[in-house]
Amino acid sequence: MIMMFGRGVWSTASTTSITIRRASSLLYCLSSSSYSAIAGSASAAAATARSVASEGLLFADSPPPPKTLVPSLLQPRVVVYDGVCHLCHRGVKWVIRADKYRKIKFCCLQSKAAEPYLRLCGVDREDVLRRFLFIEGPGLYHHASTAALKVASYLPLPYSALSALLIIPTPLRDIVYDYVAKQRYDWFGKEEECIVLQEKEMLERFIDREELMDRN
Repeated sequence: MIMMFGRGVWSTASTTSITIRRASSLLYCLSSSSYSAIAGSASAAAATARSVASEGLLFADSPPPPKTLVPSLLQPRVVVYDGVCHLCHRGVKWVIRADKYRKIKFCCLQSKAAEPYLRLCGVDREDVLRRFLFIEGPGLYHHASTAALKVASYLPLPYSALSALLIIPTPLRDIVYDYVAKQRYDWFGKEEECIVLQEKEMLERFIDREELMDRN
């Protein structure tokens, strides 16, 4: 009787031991699988991060790339004038002779080279036929009497002293300018095509000299 009881206890203990070992093995397998899954997810995330970095993609908190500045090809201190007008032609030659430091450049209104300057200033050809245009720099341009006096300010003395006339109110100055501009063809004449300078050293001051030479 005692032996049978002992065998029963031993059998029960043995069964319990086997059950515990199986449960432990199952828990180990589950924990190993969970670790492998977590490790695999971490590895995949790291690989994705490396891939994004290698492709040069930017995250939300990354600083934006610096803006590329596109240099302008338009030149400063350019006079756009009526190229068929004899009075304008004489005025251009006078400025070229007086401008010994070669600060001022010129362009005939009728040339294709004048078009980007007109677009820059938001004017059309008819505007410049009435009042010549002086582009001093980016966003800075002048018409009529102000343009003439601004050009004079870049010339050496004594010609630059003419810029002192800027103190006169613009409407008063432009009355005289507009009157002469309206009569210039009658008084001085005009040509059908742009008047081309024959002096090579003067022609070099024109940004549209290639067009002028082709027309000549």
